[in-house]
Amino acid sequence: MQTDNLELKKLVYLYLMNYAKSQPDMAIMAVNTFVKDCEDPNPLIRALAVRTMGCIRVDKITEYLCEPLRKCLKDEDPYVRKTAAVCVAKLHDINAQLVEDQGFLDTLKDLISDSNPMVVANAVAALSEIAESHPSSNLLDLNPQSINKLLTALNECTEWGQIFILDCLANYTPKDDREAQSICERVTPRLSHANSAVVLSAVKVLMKFMEMLSKDLDYYGTLLKKLAPPLVTLLSAEPELQYVALRNINLIVQKRPEILKHEMKVFFVKYNDPIYVKLEKLDIMIRLASQANIAQVLAELKEYATEVDVDFVRKAVRAIGRCAIKVEQSAERCVSTLLDLIQTKVNYVVQEAIVVIKDIFRKYPNKYESVIATLCENLDSLDEPEARAAMIWIVGEYAERIDNADELLESFLEGFHDESTQVQLQLLTAIVKLFLKKPTETQELVQQVLSLATQDSDNPDLRDRGYIYWRLLSTDPVAAKEVVLAEKPLISEETDLIEPTLLDELICYIGTLASVYHKPPSAFVEGGRGVVHKSLPPRTASNESTESPETAPAGAPMGEQPDVIPTQGDLLGDLLNLDLGPPVSGPPLSTSSVQIGAVDLLGGGLDSLIGDSNFGAPPAAAPARLGAPISSGLSDLFDLTSGVGTLSGSYVAPKAVWLPAMKAKGLEISGTFTRQVGSISMDLQLTNKALQVMTDFAIQFNRNSFGLAPAAPLQVHAPLSPNQTVEISLPLNTVGSVMKMDPLNNLQVAVKNNIDIFYFSTLYPLHILFVEDGKMDRQMFLATWKDIPNENEAQFQIRDCPLNAEAVSSRLQSSNIFTIAKRNVEGQDMLYQSLKLTNGIWVLAELRIQPGNTSFMLSLKCRAPEVSQHVYQAYETVLKN
Repeated sequence: MQTDNLELKKLVYLYLMNYAKSQPDMAIMAVNTFVKDCEDPNPLIRALAVRTMGCIRVDKITEYLCEPLRKCLKDEDPYVRKTAAVCVAKLHDINAQLVEDQGFLDTLKDLISDSNPMVVANAVAALSEIAESHPSSNLLDLNPQSINKLLTALNECTEWGQIFILDCLANYTPKDDREAQSICERVTPRLSHANSAVVLSAVKVLMKFMEMLSKDLDYYGTLLKKLAPPLVTLLSAEPELQYVALRNINLIVQKRPEILKHEMKVFFVKYNDPIYVKLEKLDIMIRLASQANIAQVLAELKEYATEVDVDFVRKAVRAIGRCAIKVEQSAERCVSTLLDLIQTKVNYVVQEAIVVIKDIFRKYPNKYESVIATLCENLDSLDEPEARAAMIWIVGEYAERIDNADELLESFLEGFHDESTQVQLQLLTAIVKLFLKKPTETQELVQQVLSLATQDSDNPDLRDRGYIYWRLLSTDPVAAKEVVLAEKPLISEETDLIEPTLLDELICYIGTLASVYHKPPSAFVEGGRGVVHKSLPPRTASNESTESPETAPAGAPMGEQPDVIPTQGDLLGDLLNLDLGPPVSGPPLSTSSVQIGAVDLLGGGLDSLIGDSNFGAPPAAAPARLGAPISSGLSDLFDLTSGVGTLSGSYVAPKAVWLPAMKAKGLEISGTFTRQVGSISMDLQLTNKALQVMTDFAIQFNRNSFGLAPAAPLQVHAPLSPNQTVEISLPLNTVGSVMKMDPLNNLQVAVKNNIDIFYFSTLYPLHILFVEDGKMDRQMFLATWKDIPNENEAQFQIRDCPLNAEAVSSRLQSSNIFTIAKRNVEGQDMLYQSLKLTNGIWVLAELRIQPGNTSFMLSLKCRAPEVSQHVYQAYETVLKN
């Protein structure tokens, strides 16, 4: 170690790093050499010493390294200073308290003003790393002065230095649009960098700060033009990079389609593109399709539909249908293209074409029905459930135009029990439609299908639908006609858009894994360390609309929307009728994914929530009322503005015996589950009823519905003597393997000790999985409730609960079930609530409470209806204990 040969010293230090962990006592002997090397005249040796110090993760020697590190942080050579800056982050990871006590964090902050750009970049990287592990600490206290220093260093850094600085800039919120424009002007040159990571980081900063710029500014238009070329350039890289770029472009196009509206040709598929690039390009082509370029797009898609790759062909055929729905002027051309494809008689092409033609009929009723005859010719070749269901829907919907509709549906009925549920449900509805249109000819057919659905089927959905139709037809055929043959809402063109709040969060993560997965980091980062929810800065007053001209439906005049989709103003106007605190600030809700259901199973519940159900223009006084706080004594009680759960834990059930001693050779295990301040634990009580000592305990969970797994080993610190009992709290996380269980909340556990391995299963209460950020924004609640299909709604009765609405709301909030709004309708208190499970599933609820009546009505809506029963049980448990 005393050698002057630099290469040899590097090897010795490398050896030291590798073996210090296994032999910490020997590593202490090297401290003196570090201290000495930190004062060597050669800056390379000083930097080498400080780098190695940071890599030796031995607690005992960290305090000896503080003095040499302090000297290196103030070294005259920038190479030593930049190395020392990174060393502070490594030391903080080993012993955070020591770093704070020694004042290294303040020294790091001073390095942001360093004259050398690489030192600045490393200081920013180190502070960002430390801030991620301590989100509450305001380490990167950015202000206009420090931002100016970072922007100055940006021009002279290495590429990775630039990425650190750009990522840091993206976390800053400018005080006004002028500062945002100034930062954008200085970041724009990074778009021409050769490294794609630098380009995407620069795009992230610009996309975030554009939120604050008015669309009327000349600079806004210039910036849009400057963003397109770098994104196009990324598509000439190797396929893996192209894929990452395309996933990011997909988000950018959803947020601001005008950036790439003239660049359609670069997304045309090349013959040698890998399939994952082809599919991604296809998706973006649809998003960019407009009246101006639809002819080009359709010609391309028709070409793709004759390729050899089956998955790609299917997606291309679907894309033609999506074009027809998106651009009304192209619908006719799309339908004739689909008919040409059907004539090819290629089985999978025909089936996909029929599925998309069904959607076209939904979008443009009574317009293209002349093609039905061609579709019926291909009936025999359909073998996929989705295609069969689509064809049955078409036959039922247009039964009056098809002479032999009863024969066609009868042919499907012959193998009714062999069909998938999707086809069976569709067949049942189609035959009932046919009966209502031609009652005299099809009486036998409808009796046959109702009998098959109700008496011979064990599928509850099918049985329920069969009974509903049977009762409707037998009691009130006129009502049956109104329900079954009701006018259907048009389908919107963008059903696969990412929801606006998630999209805004993902824009803040451009250039990271989150932007490739299209999921927020909290969905895939273990343990949640360093995961901070980000959002775009609030918009300036001069720039209210998030919609761009290109996202308006083709053919509709500017600013007009189809009647089916409520506009942003309407939603806000109706929300003013709620009994709520002041509106939550945030980006306006994109309306493209909101769709009104044809039938409201709540019996007017939701429409009465939002006031006027015809979605007319908001009242003239709306703007004034929106700004003023709406007084409500409940908003404080329910904490309606914070969106974060209280710190008190949720209800904990008393311990129950999970494994009796007679089944486990004397080991008795009792337990319960708890959730306190965001962490789940299994509280166990182990009792030794055997005659021998028990040791070497371990625990393991089988795969389960929500990925519950032990977050730490089962620690029984002393041997468990006969007749001794020990209490243990085992922390759990939800990042284990997932497998759907029956029932959903079943948990299979294996416990091992020195005697044997024992198995048992238990049911965990679902409320331990309700997360603290489960309070949905009011506008989003309204949109989501309308968007979830009515068949996903479940209704339950909660009996013998003597609480009033305030007590109910308060008790549920302690278990992370949040009240969004409360109204009184005809003497009934209506609570509208939301909760979110650890796997990201949202559940929306309406709770009806009649003062003086101890029975409540609970309506639950969720995209995964199988959880509703367990959520209802959680309500029962929390309210009655």
